[in-house]
Amino acid sequence: MAVAAKLGKSLKDQNRWQLWLVIAANTVFLYTVIQANDIKLNGLKAVFTDASNLVSAGFALLITTVISNLLSADLKARLVFLRWKHALPGHRAFTVYGPHDPRVDMAALAQTYGPDLPTDAAEQNTLWYRIFQTVTDEPQILHTHRDFLLLRDYTAIAAICTLVYGVTAAFCIGSGRICSLYVLLLLVQLVVVRQSAFNSGVRLVTNSLAMACHKKAPLKRSGSRRST
Repeated sequence: MAVAAKLGKSLKDQNRWQLWLVIAANTVFLYTVIQANDIKLNGLKAVFTDASNLVSAGFALLITTVISNLLSADLKARLVFLRWKHALPGHRAFTVYGPHDPRVDMAALAQTYGPDLPTDAAEQNTLWYRIFQTVTDEPQILHTHRDFLLLRDYTAIAAICTLVYGVTAAFCIGSGRICSLYVLLLLVQLVVVRQSAFNSGVRLVTNSLAMACHKKAPLKRSGSRRST
């Protein structure tokens, strides 16, 4: 468990700068939309005289950063997989995702982990996690795991941006049409990223099962050497 925690932390650290870039890009976009609207309404002079736009964007950035770090992994999973209970795809590893992936040999898994593979959601996730631990250091699994963590956190940030930046835009953008278009773009970002995170989470489950069921057991050494 300590190794897994260390691994998870290192993957999150690798993703940290990309998540900061996501928040920064959303903030710059909000500020740009507000400024563009002010230029249209009040002329070019508004860019140099109205500091409230910069303050509003900075405050939105602060709120988004704080909230995104407060959200637990469980809440992020519920947001990605749109389930309140048993949200993770590992909860359906042996009843949904494994049997529907042609790379996964369910018979081989049953031979290794028992003929009666679990159907209970909690037991499925427990067994899947055991299997995941046997392949967690494989490059393909590391890559998929990192992608899932990145997209899961991006989904949480996109949801918070939709709420916080959408409210900020409603107060700071005078044009209802521009504000509606801006919020629509935030929603599109959320939908696209959430679906990507969903697919990545399922891929992590199926890749782990596929790699585990085709992983060869180490050869046993014979007690005596053969003469050559």
